[in-house]
Amino acid sequence: MLSMISSLDRTQPDGRFVLVLGGANMDISGSTAQPLVLSDSNPGRIRCAPGGVARNVAENLARLGNTTRLLTAVGDDLYGRSLLDSTHNAGVDVRGSRVLAGEATSTYLSLHGPDGDMAVAVNDMGILECITPEILAPCAPWVQQAAALVVDCNVSAQALDWLFANRGATPVFVDAVSAFKCVRMQPWLAHVHLLKANRLEAQALCQFGIDSDSDIERAAQHLHTLGVEQVVLSLGDRGVYWSDRNAGQGWHGALPCSVVNATGAGDALMAGLVHAFVAQQDLRASIPFALGCAALTLTSEQANHPGLSVAAVTQYMHNAQPL
Repeated sequence: MLSMISSLDRTQPDGRFVLVLGGANMDISGSTAQPLVLSDSNPGRIRCAPGGVARNVAENLARLGNTTRLLTAVGDDLYGRSLLDSTHNAGVDVRGSRVLAGEATSTYLSLHGPDGDMAVAVNDMGILECITPEILAPCAPWVQQAAALVVDCNVSAQALDWLFANRGATPVFVDAVSAFKCVRMQPWLAHVHLLKANRLEAQALCQFGIDSDSDIERAAQHLHTLGVEQVVLSLGDRGVYWSDRNAGQGWHGALPCSVVNATGAGDALMAGLVHAFVAQQDLRASIPFALGCAALTLTSEQANHPGLSVAAVTQYMHNAQPL
């Protein structure tokens, strides 16, 4: 255990970095202490904070000690400037991100009940359609030189086409994002190193129902037949089912925690997986650390835990046992 932890605590040698491509949103979240009542005004709290799958992953990676670069697009507005400033202040290189005049920064509005789980959300993310091959072209050297490339399925099919045509040998980690958006990834699954998806997203990609544990295992194997090297299926409070096409598979329970806000836990899970990969850990060894990142994030009011670090996750793992 000590040797694994010490290796996870290493940052990249000079010149190595993780590149993250995808959405950056301003998250506006409302939460209630009582069950939500539809068609009525619910007393509660409203917060505004940086979000977006790719942006959250990038911030988490930086907090874990990785040199991290973010490619995204924001509007030339208050939300856009605030997003880039806060992401930069968290340690992420945002020089490759574009500020687009005349476009509105992505906004994500969500409502949460007393258990912290999201009840409903609305997203306004049209600006991500502006991440075109022409905008990405100057970043081709970054794509080819990165130690790992993380992409979320918020970006367009045209951007994904360019990305996989220009990635060289860079391993690609994909966050499915949603059942609606993840199908954009189908033409390139054979080039994906690791895919993280939940049950509904895996169902959309596999095109068969996933209703049992045997279905979950079958889905992972089906994704391997489509070319994905590693699959991590996120199962909420059950933890994950992971599968490496060449190195086994298994179930791992979630770590116990007091859920404050469920938003961002999946992004922390992905960041933990990428961090461990860059630290040269295999998938089996990376799963507990990634689940530790997710559990710690669940205890935070924000989508990114401000105290996330390798030391904090390691301490949390030491004190907790899987559910």
